[in-house]
Amino acid sequence: MLWGVLFFGGIYFGFGGIFWLLTKRVLPALGIGRALDPRPLQPGQLRREIGQSSISVLIFGLGMVFPWGLLQLGWARLDADAGGWQIAIEVLMLAVWNDVHFWINHRLLHTRLLRRFHGPHHRSFVTTPWSTYSFHPLEALMLGNVILLPMVVHDFSFWALAAVPVFSLFFNCVGHSNYDFFRRVSYNHWFAASRRHHLHHAVHNGNYGFQFTFMDRLFRTRIAADAAEPLFQAFRDKQLQRQQQQPQPEQHGATA
Repeated sequence: MLWGVLFFGGIYFGFGGIFWLLTKRVLPALGIGRALDPRPLQPGQLRREIGQSSISVLIFGLGMVFPWGLLQLGWARLDADAGGWQIAIEVLMLAVWNDVHFWINHRLLHTRLLRRFHGPHHRSFVTTPWSTYSFHPLEALMLGNVILLPMVVHDFSFWALAAVPVFSLFFNCVGHSNYDFFRRVSYNHWFAASRRHHLHHAVHNGNYGFQFTFMDRLFRTRIAADAAEPLFQAFRDKQLQRQQQQPQPEQHGATA
């Protein structure tokens, strides 16, 4: 459990710091991509996100007792002889399952019964890389059990299972960075995940998927690409109105 806390804390602060630096400094300076939601962050948002995420890190780390328990009870086993191709296929399988698992739990969290437990995450109207683990503890428990069922039905390699939180957090940082990394790809492309998830935080009702789009396509829960544009345009108009209302500096001309 201690190693689990250190592991989840390491990838959270590591990926969070990298994506924060990329989207706030490096990529804008290089002229690559663009910010998606023009609105500012809320006062104290980063402190709140990191605080809530730290609790999630603790839950995920302590939760490692459950896969360890499955192994100790003999209900699951690790394949110590898995080769490179097998590990690659297992990682792909787990990536697909991760999307299915996330969609199901995310959709449940938007029902009337569980909506209040998803509220803390949606306090981040404008997302940041630090929003990724900013959950209510119940949501952290729901999303943190992703590897338990696969472990029971198949003997995965250790490396495939360890890859799940790594690629999951990486994709989570992409989705929560409020940054369009690939402006030329279509809204339907896998690489446009940041566009889709930022719309979920702006509009809320739809885009429950993770990195891929097949679950939202299957259940018709996709948000239109321009769904939040009226909201953003209203913000731009308000900003322009404020600028126009600011007093202009007096110009002192020469007197004849």
